[in-house]
Amino acid sequence: MTKTIVFDLDGTLLNTLEDLTDSVNHAMRQFHLPEHSIEEIRTYVGNGAAKLIERAIPEGTKNAAYDKILETFRQHYQLHCEDKTGPYDGVLEMLAQLKQEGYRMAIVSNKPDGAVKQLFHKYFSAYVEAAVGEHPGAMKKPAPDMVHQALAELMSDVSHAVYVGDSEVDLQTAANVPMPCISVLWGFRTEEELLAAGAVRENMIRTPQALLPYLLRLPQAE
Repeated sequence: MTKTIVFDLDGTLLNTLEDLTDSVNHAMRQFHLPEHSIEEIRTYVGNGAAKLIERAIPEGTKNAAYDKILETFRQHYQLHCEDKTGPYDGVLEMLAQLKQEGYRMAIVSNKPDGAVKQLFHKYFSAYVEAAVGEHPGAMKKPAPDMVHQALAELMSDVSHAVYVGDSEVDLQTAANVPMPCISVLWGFRTEEELLAAGAVRENMIRTPQALLPYLLRLPQAE
């Protein structure tokens, strides 16, 4: 029986796109580089801060100022990661209902662990028991390391768990664990992008309210 849910954060539980865009563009301005639209940043996110900045600057990691730009972004985002960020409509109600039904939940994100913990405590600690972000000693998603860490913190069995995310990185992460993946359609990727990345249409949900009914339809064999 599925009783554990591992959630992605950005694009799944929280709409973080405006704050990410603002922090990227702050770093761009400091180094006199072209700024980016929110739509461009949407396509850059998913693999952590280092990859986000690599995609955002000319020459990527070959840019001589790459490390300084990345650090500028990290510092700004740590201070401003809550300015415009908030849960998607219906997410907190979904989590409350899942908790009431006895599900145990964790968050796994490629954001820096400090930012993940900060956002977790502000929005989700009443419902979710564990939150794991990027940190030394664990490879970022799509590697399975952080998912296994979260499951260990919950003392949960992967055979009774599902993964919920909004991107191709989440699909790859779930496959690498391995565990089933539910793809949400309110996040940073379109339905077409998810299908192209290997998502199954039957495993997609359009609203947070659809998650519990989906879970209840899963096979209940132990």
